[in-house]
Amino acid sequence: MKDCCLAALVAALLVPVVALRANADKKKSPLVTTEIPEAGPDYAIQGEYVGEVSDPEGKKTKAGAQVVALGDGKFDFYLLAGGLPGAGWKRGDAREKISGSTADGRATFKSDKVTATIEKNVLTLTGKEGAVIGTLQKTERKSPTRGAKPPEGAVVLFDGTNADQFKGGRLTPDGLLMVGTETLQKFGSHKLHIEFRTPFQPTARGQGRGNSGVYIQGRHECQVLDSFGLEGENNECGGIYTVARPLVNACLPPLVWQTYDIDYTAAKYDESGKKVENARATIRHNGILIHDNVDLKNGTPGKNPEGPGPDVLYMQDHGNPVHFRNIWIVEKK
Repeated sequence: MKDCCLAALVAALLVPVVALRANADKKKSPLVTTEIPEAGPDYAIQGEYVGEVSDPEGKKTKAGAQVVALGDGKFDFYLLAGGLPGAGWKRGDAREKISGSTADGRATFKSDKVTATIEKNVLTLTGKEGAVIGTLQKTERKSPTRGAKPPEGAVVLFDGTNADQFKGGRLTPDGLLMVGTETLQKFGSHKLHIEFRTPFQPTARGQGRGNSGVYIQGRHECQVLDSFGLEGENNECGGIYTVARPLVNACLPPLVWQTYDIDYTAAKYDESGKKVENARATIRHNGILIHDNVDLKNGTPGKNPEGPGPDVLYMQDHGNPVHFRNIWIVEKK
């Protein structure tokens, strides 16, 4: 019943939006940055919020919000029934969008029935008569597997000390692995832990926003992208490109370290080289199940074709400064 309680509120957000004129200084909102201190005032507003809203009868229900920076002081705001993705909200629950902008350090999203304002990490919803109907606090979620230590017997591919396990591996000055590299070692069925961070590119859109990819066996791409707040499609973060969209978009905001924990079973081939059983994968994104033993009916473009035998782990270079750390594999017997 909680979705019903929120339905009346979020439905009000469907009316045409009057976007406010932005006063943001473009110099304070860099087109691309990889560090939070340089991200500017828009980044401070972007993020996740959680709290409660009241229906017309005064009944309170949990709600979440995701605020996505679009550059130059403009934002999209998504109100989610039940909480945040993977923490109360699931695909198919009420999710409504309203756009807005900043002025004097405050973000405002306004329709003829509801006004949402964000100031000092508090998102306040007010009704038509000006009464507060919801208050949501900014929250910063952390993947429960971030920083996970490799178990005994794991193949440690990258621990921040060097890129010796990678062909053409390059490090940032602070010891992070850069894109456009693959492992020297090849793997069959395995479990993979990998951590990644997308840059803050508020004026970019779609595939131009923090794009990379983790290619399992060099054959199946689990997309890396700044897809924070989006629907969650097969070409967005967590999607297996061209094959399967995630069960839920578990993407955190850019510049936040995220995790993939992948349990992969390689495809099987007969003696003639014919595939007799598809590869399969179970994937958790930031600890949230996004693919449950999904059938990988085909490989994905961009690297190696499907075939018998082991193959590499590859991190795609798509022209964006995506970085990786804490990479290890446990091979299956």
